[in-house]
Amino acid sequence: MCNLFAQAHACLMAQDAAEKVLLSRITAAGFRNGDTHVAPWQQVTAIPEPGRPARPQLVNIKHLSPRKLGSSAGHAALIHSIVHIEFNAINLAWDAVYRFRDMPAAYYADWVRVADEEAYHFVLLRRHLQTLGYDYGDFPAHDGLWDMAQATQDDVLLRMAIIPRGMEARGLDVTPEIMRRLRGIGDLDAVAILEIILRDEIGHVAVGTRWFDYECRQRRVSRDELFPQLVSRYLSGGVRKPLHLDARRQAGFSEHELAWLAGGS
Repeated sequence: MCNLFAQAHACLMAQDAAEKVLLSRITAAGFRNGDTHVAPWQQVTAIPEPGRPARPQLVNIKHLSPRKLGSSAGHAALIHSIVHIEFNAINLAWDAVYRFRDMPAAYYADWVRVADEEAYHFVLLRRHLQTLGYDYGDFPAHDGLWDMAQATQDDVLLRMAIIPRGMEARGLDVTPEIMRRLRGIGDLDAVAILEIILRDEIGHVAVGTRWFDYECRQRRVSRDELFPQLVSRYLSGGVRKPLHLDARRQAGFSEHELAWLAGGS
């Protein structure tokens, strides 16, 4: 039998995008089938950078041009930006498996499923990008998600609060507007893909909620009090509006959390 932590590390460090996807899907299938198990493995080590291809070029987010849909390149750049998010999401899911040991078995089942679904999303979007005459790596991108993974690597409670419930939940808010824009230029294939992703991402953020709530209960701290403190500390500028309140409710946000977020976090 394969060790889940070793497999997660292999997925995380795979450099070629297609190889990362294939390893992710094989590892997830093996875990579901009982061929991969959770058992002691090597010491958790810091990962300054996960495996990634030489392209796209990573730049500061301030240096990225606005993704306008008035041209074929602008259209493709928007799709590329979402492809890049999904690529990062694969790494983040496997890092959540690899990095945090001694969690309940259900935690690993949740994050293996998330990694598998993120790999599927990446494939859907990359194929669509290719139909537009481009491929992953053809546009520059930023690395904000992994930077925050580094900042939260020492505490699973912090990771659950900031990555899925802070940064990835932002995707729930912005996806409907992106779908509206893409529908406006007739890219209905992209809209259909984003409908799948939005549905699944609600579940991914809900996984973050489940384990943030679990850690809060384990440590006997108030979730409703702690979440605003962590967001204020780690997400400069807070959470932008508008919020997709219904999606966030489905993902497990409490009314207290939503009221705080809506009130000017």
